[in-house]
Amino acid sequence: MPQPTSSPRELALSGLPDAELIISAPGRVNLLGEHVDYNMGVVLPAAIDKRLWLAVKPIEEPVLQVTSLDLNEQVNIALKDVVTRVDEKGNPLPQWSLYPAAVAWVMLSKGYSIQGMQAVIASDLPMRAGLSSSAAIEVAFALAFQTIGGIEMNRMQLAQLCQLAENRYIGVQCGLMDQFAVSHGVARHALFFDTRSLEWQPIPLPADTVLVIADSGRTRELAHSAYNQRQQECQLAVQYIHRKNSNVHSLRDVTKQELAGFLDLLPEVVARRTHHVVDEIDRVERSALALVEDDAAAFGAFMLEGHASLRDLYDVSCDELDYLVEAASNHIGCLGARLTGAGFGGCTINLVQKQHAQDFCEKLQTAYQERFLVELKTYICHADRGAFVERMRKAVL
Repeated sequence: MPQPTSSPRELALSGLPDAELIISAPGRVNLLGEHVDYNMGVVLPAAIDKRLWLAVKPIEEPVLQVTSLDLNEQVNIALKDVVTRVDEKGNPLPQWSLYPAAVAWVMLSKGYSIQGMQAVIASDLPMRAGLSSSAAIEVAFALAFQTIGGIEMNRMQLAQLCQLAENRYIGVQCGLMDQFAVSHGVARHALFFDTRSLEWQPIPLPADTVLVIADSGRTRELAHSAYNQRQQECQLAVQYIHRKNSNVHSLRDVTKQELAGFLDLLPEVVARRTHHVVDEIDRVERSALALVEDDAAAFGAFMLEGHASLRDLYDVSCDELDYLVEAASNHIGCLGARLTGAGFGGCTINLVQKQHAQDFCEKLQTAYQERFLVELKTYICHADRGAFVERMRKAVL
């Protein structure tokens, strides 16, 4: 039996000792650029060293036999039945298993030939916390299908395929940022990513800093939250503005200088959503320059501005996240803080000087426990590499 201290990689392999592949996919934080990827904006995420591990063995039967060690659940999904969202016994698929099913469905719908497999998942990446555990599962299974089937596809195409799976099968109208960050991460770097042109550039994070994630413990389901509603409000804004300026096809096309002339055209709530998106895109561009100039203090200030906008204009924060950001910003070692992910619960991301990180975590945990009577989980993280595949070497007797 594996020991409790076994790593997720070791646990996945212990659950499938004859695995032919071991695949790892990271979580991601978004440092700036929230809710702008579906508006064709620029974003600044980073992959993190909290990862999902997937042990894989191809099988002849056209079935996905998937085990989640973290949840102690196992499901068998016939490939011919993925569209029905039921297992081999006709039971509705558990929520977590919809993501590998979604990837299988989208690959089959695009005409790719995919093979059945046994797969075991283990992870130290918190689920339903705004750290893109869903994108990590999607990318990991897409790499498994690609590697086993010898499918030619570059990483951007793979990320786009996973985004389509989430849009069409899961029902979350997300942009490309999460799948991009999970598949393209660069150690010690943030990723400046233009979601319209698909151009991207890694930018070093400030020296002697770490990324501290604080998990509020308040979970949310994106598909059943106001996430899709925000996306629809942005589409409505584009429709209003397009009537006045036919060159506007997304909120990316509206500059800060033009914004004031359009706000009076919009319903009050839609105007606030638009204000956030336009400001946030500009904020990402300025914050990327701050990183290039190694101005950590300016970058941290942009993070705090971004949180205020998400709270006041986009209405995706909550009491727990607001408290965490305020408490963090009063700590001597914290350069910046904001919610990360879609909001409605989940985590904050904090840029903290390395020498203060442990003290920062302890004080934030104590304050949160006193305020909400809930244990706060914190993780000291670093920007990490994107998803990768290892082929297991078998001993020759």
